[in-house]
Amino acid sequence: MSSIRLQIYTRDRIGMALDILRILYQYDANLKALEVSPGLACIKIDSSLRIPLSDLITQLQAEEDVLEVKKVELLPHERRERHIKAVLDAAGEGIIAIDDKGIITTFNPAAEKILKIKAKDAVGKNIADLISPDIPMLQTIVTGESYDNEEMIINTEKLKSHYITSGRPILDEEGKPIGAVASLKDIESVMELIHDFTQTPMITFDEILGKSEAITKAKELAMMVAKSDSTVLIRGESGTGKELFARSIHMASPRKDKPFVAVNCAALPDALLESELFGYEEGAFTGAKKGGKQGLFRYADKGTLFLDEIGELSTHLQVKLLRVLQENKIRQVGANEEIPVDVRIIAATNRNLEELMKNGQFRDDLYYRLNVIPLAIPPLRERKEDIPILVHAFIKKISYKMGKKVEGISDEAMELLIKYEWPGNIRELSNVIERAINLCDDRIEPWHLLFRYDDLKSTAVINSKSQRTLKDIVAETEKIAIVEALKQHKSIRKAAKALGVTHATVINKLKQYNINHEEL
Repeated sequence: MSSIRLQIYTRDRIGMALDILRILYQYDANLKALEVSPGLACIKIDSSLRIPLSDLITQLQAEEDVLEVKKVELLPHERRERHIKAVLDAAGEGIIAIDDKGIITTFNPAAEKILKIKAKDAVGKNIADLISPDIPMLQTIVTGESYDNEEMIINTEKLKSHYITSGRPILDEEGKPIGAVASLKDIESVMELIHDFTQTPMITFDEILGKSEAITKAKELAMMVAKSDSTVLIRGESGTGKELFARSIHMASPRKDKPFVAVNCAALPDALLESELFGYEEGAFTGAKKGGKQGLFRYADKGTLFLDEIGELSTHLQVKLLRVLQENKIRQVGANEEIPVDVRIIAATNRNLEELMKNGQFRDDLYYRLNVIPLAIPPLRERKEDIPILVHAFIKKISYKMGKKVEGISDEAMELLIKYEWPGNIRELSNVIERAINLCDDRIEPWHLLFRYDDLKSTAVINSKSQRTLKDIVAETEKIAIVEALKQHKSIRKAAKALGVTHATVINKLKQYNINHEEL
C-alpha cells in the first residue's frame, strides 16, 4: 500500500505532537512513521484515507500553532538512510554492522562479494552462525574495544574467505556497547595496494649491458623462459648480476604487474627467515607482532619470489620450500590451516649445489624441483670485451649521482681494468669505478684504481696523520679477521663458526665496517 508523507511546521510548544496525533486518529489515518523535532513534525500515513488528503491538510492547518503543512517525497530519516545506503553501496570495502546480540543489521554489496553471501540471507541472522564465532566483532560488543587490520581466514564447509578487518563499537549515551561495525578488505586487494605503494623501479633486459657472446646467449635464454611460469635456477659467481637477471625475467613475464619480492637466504637466521618467508599467526612465539604477519610468499602471490643464495637454506626450510613447490600452499608459523599461493620461484646461488647434495647439505628432490630451467651467468673475466661498455656506463651513472663531472678514463687505466681478473665481477667493477671517481679530478687514471682490500688498507695507513688508538687497532684487526674468514669459507655461517662467534655477530660487523662479503 502506498504512503503519504507530510511535513508540519509549528510553533514550539508542549503538546503540539499530541494535538496532531488526535487529528490523525479522528480521521482514521494509519500512522506508519513519526519524526518530531522542535517546530517540525514529519508523518508518514497510508494513502487510504476516510477523507480526501486536501481536507486532512486543511484540518491540520486549522490546528492552533500549526504554521504550514507540506507534502514531501521522503521523511528526513528516510533521506538520511538513503544517503547512508548509497555510501555503503559505493564503498569498496565490505561493511557489516551488528547489534548487541550479534544480529546483522547492515551488510553492503562489497561484503556480499568478499564473503560470497547475499545481504538478504545475512541481515537478521546471528553473525556467529553465519560467519564464525571467533570473529573480533563479537568481542567488541562485549568489551567495547576497537581493533585494526586483523587477518581472518574463514575455511568452513559453508564459507571460505580471506580478508583483513577493522572494527569499532557502537556506544550508547553512557558509553556502553550496543553494537559494532566492521570494515572488510579482500586479501588480494590489500596485497595489490601494498604492491602499488612499495614497488621499486624494475629492471629490464635492456639494462643488462654487454655484447659478448657469453652474455648475449644468457640474455636470449632468459628472454625465452620469461614467458612461462617454470622455476628458474640462476647459477653464477657473486657479483655477476643474478638478481638483475631475475628482475628482468619478472618484467618480461605475464606477472610483471604483480610483486617481485627478493630475499637473501644467507642474510637471516633460520627462525627469522622462516617467519619472514611463511609469515606467522598472532601469539605464534614470544615477540610475535599483534595480528601476525603475512610473510613474503603471501606478499608475492600472483608475482615472483626471488630466493638468492638458495644454497645457504637450512635442510628444515628446504623441506618447507619443497612442499610449497609441490602443493602451491604454505602454512604460517603457529597456524593449522594451509593457504594457497600462486608464486613463481626464481632461485640463485654461487655455491656448487651438486657438491652440497653429495655432502647431504642440499636435498636432491628440492634441487630437481628448482633446476627446471638452469641459467648460467658468465663471470666478468670470461666477457672482458664488455668491460669498456660497463666502465663508461658506470662513470656516467655514478658521476651523475655524485654531482661530479668526470670526462672519462685514460687508455692506461682501461687496460688495467681489462687485465684484472675480477673475482667480485660486475659488482666489484662498479665499486672500483666509484672509488676512482671519488679520488680523481676530471679523468680516471691508473693510480685512482684500488682493486684489493690490501690496497685500501695500505692507502688508509699512508694517508693517516695521527697516532691510531687501541680502538682503531682492534677494529682493523677485526676487519682483517672477518675478511680472511669469509675469503676462506665463502659463507657467513661457516665464517662465524670458524671465528667462534654467532652468525648475527658477523652480519653486524659487516655492516659496521661496511664490508661487502660478496666481493671477497
